[in-house]
Formats: sequence, structure tokens, C-alpha cells
Amino acid sequence: MSAQQVLFDAPGPRARRNILIGNIVGVLVGLGILAWIVSTLAEKGQLEASMWTPFLESRTWEFFILPGLANTLKAAAIAIVTSVVFGLIFGVGRLSHLTPVRWVAGVVVEFLRAVPVLLMMIFFWLALGSSGAVQPENAPLIAVVIALTLYNGSVIAELVRSGVEGLPSGQREAGMAIGLTANQSLRSIEVPQALIAMLPALISQFVVILKDSALGFIITYPELLQYMRRLGVGEGNIIPSLMVAATIFIIINFGLSTLATRLSVLLSFRTKGRKPVAEGAIALDAAST
Repeated sequence: MSAQQVLFDAPGPRARRNILIGNIVGVLVGLGILAWIVSTLAEKGQLEASMWTPFLESRTWEFFILPGLANTLKAAAIAIVTSVVFGLIFGVGRLSHLTPVRWVAGVVVEFLRAVPVLLMMIFFWLALGSSGAVQPENAPLIAVVIALTLYNGSVIAELVRSGVEGLPSGQREAGMAIGLTANQSLRSIEVPQALIAMLPALISQFVVILKDSALGFIITYPELLQYMRRLGVGEGNIIPSLMVAATIFIIINFGLSTLATRLSVLLSFRTKGRKPVAEGAIALDAAST
């Protein structure tokens, strides 16, 4: 008997009927809301062809959509790299056997996870602008990257910590049995395995980074949302412009989510199809590399 069967009873005929009725009602409510939105937009003239024809012009893509998308991807790409580095450093710090290191890393991670990312963006934007440490035109990008790095890096640090603690204890014991110290076992054996296990969750966090980069428009960073607002104001089609921006974000995030799902399935398949290997052999192989 599986754990799921132990924890949850299989639904009976009445429960299945109630679930079906609930699903039907939910779909009807969703369709009703969608129809109301479409009808409201039509009444306001937001679905007229003149509102959407600017998106068929090359200048719209050349001067608004593509530059905004490039800036969004630029900020997200930099933040992804720096977040992973930050997460690995502080994730390993939270697993350190030195109490001061573990305590400091824990305080930093918990503090950064509790601070809203938008608040950090505004703080660093104002701090960089008033200090004169960077060029004024570069302050918004740097503030966005720093805020995304600190917030999402702290989340990744927790992923690393939970991934390592979720490994069988025999991994560390096998590493220490062949002469590795606890820190060497952590770096050479446990963290690499945890990274593979948490890869789907890591990619999902990349989706969060990409979405949160849109908050940069509040501190004047010219990302996609900022460019689309400018286009909407100039063309008088602010709602269609925001809808196009939302569609672009949905497509990119859907692609990343699909990648995460496929990686999860692939890793699960490889794990299930792998022949059992002695834990000592795993540790020995990792130590030799």
C-alpha cells in the first residue's frame, strides 16, 4: 500500500460526483468572468482594430518591445547568475559545522527573505543615486539586480540547505569513512547531489526572478513593462499594450516552467532507472573527482 493510499482515502461515488459538480461550476464561473471582461473591454472600445494595429508595425517592435524585452532579460540573466552564487555561498554557510558561520548565514538569509523585493529595489536605487557611486543612468539596473540577487539568493540558499538535509545520512558517513572531512564531504558529495535534486525548483525560482524584474519600472528601469506603458500612453492604447506585455511574460515563463517540468521528469526517470550503487562507491567517486 502506497503512502498516498494510507494518508488519503479514494473518493467514493458521491465524492466523485461532488468533485465533478465543483469542477463544472468553477469552469462556468471562470467563463462568465472572462466573458464579462471581454464585453467590458469591447464597450470601452479596447478591442477595436485601431488599438491593436500598432503592434503590427515594425517601429513598435524596434523601439519599444525588443529594447524593453532585452533590458528585462539582461537584468534577469545577471540576477540569476548572482542569485545562484549567493545562494550556494550562504546555503553552504547554513550547513557549516562552525556555529558562528552557521548563525550569521542564517540571520542574513532569514532577514533577506522577510524584506519585500520592491522595498529593496527602492532602497538601493535611492542609496546609489544619493551616494554618487555609480552613474545615474546605471543606478536603476544595479538596484534591480542587487534586490533580485539578495531576495532570490536567500531563497536559493534555503533550497540548498533543505536539499542537502534531505539526502540520506549515509552519504556523509560514506565520505567520512574514506577519509574526507565533514566540509569536504559537504562540498564534494552532498551539495552536488542536492543541486541535481533541486534543479526543477531552481528553475522555478528563475521564473520568479524574471517576473520580479518587472518591478523595476517603479524605479525608472526601462524594462519591458516600462516601454509598453510609454507605448500605450503615446498610442492611447494602454490596456492592449499591457496585455501584450503580459502575454510576452506568460510565454517566457511558460517556457521556463515547461523546462522545469521536463527536467523533473528526466531526473525522476534517471533516478528510478539507475542501478543501486553502494554509498561508499558514490562517495569515493565524488572524492576522486
